[in-house]
Amino acid sequence: MSSDATDEALMLAFQGGDARAFEQLYGRYRGTLYRFLVRQCGNAADGEELYQDVWVTLARQRERWEPRATLKTFLYRIAHSRLLDHYRRQRRHRGFLELAEVAEAELEDSSPAVRAEAAWEQAALQAAWQHCLAALPPPQREAFLLREENGLDLAQLAQVVGVAVEAAKSRLRYAVNKLRQCLEGQR
Repeated sequence: MSSDATDEALMLAFQGGDARAFEQLYGRYRGTLYRFLVRQCGNAADGEELYQDVWVTLARQRERWEPRATLKTFLYRIAHSRLLDHYRRQRRHRGFLELAEVAEAELEDSSPAVRAEAAWEQAALQAAWQHCLAALPPPQREAFLLREENGLDLAQLAQVVGVAVEAAKSRLRYAVNKLRQCLEGQR
């Protein structure tokens, strides 16, 4: 299939047995879906495992998808379910502030001994952003990331997380307000 084929056309081709269509979908979502999962679970290894699990699940459930639902929504719904399973297996969430501290320490360890002032400011801003994002309650962080980084509209977001549109809108509003407050407190 051509690289400009829609997700839905690729999925229909995959349902018909076209393995290249699956590869195209996999590559198309490598950045956004992977990044979403890593940010949700807090580390690259778990994010990679969940990313692979999402694609295995999609392959197994390909016959359940119907063209009336966007593939993006279907895919992120699977990701949401895999994340819930991941959290259950952990039996508890690691403290997200702890994760932010680890991210900040890794950032400091990987930076050169002498930095230009602009690079330092950028690193500080990035650390503050990661800290504030990690401090959000998981449902709010998920809503924010699905909307801002993955481009889901409110109806898609609600469908992915299994709540009413108003609840999704509320989660998003609370997330944005908490991020603003947190970032203002970091100045």
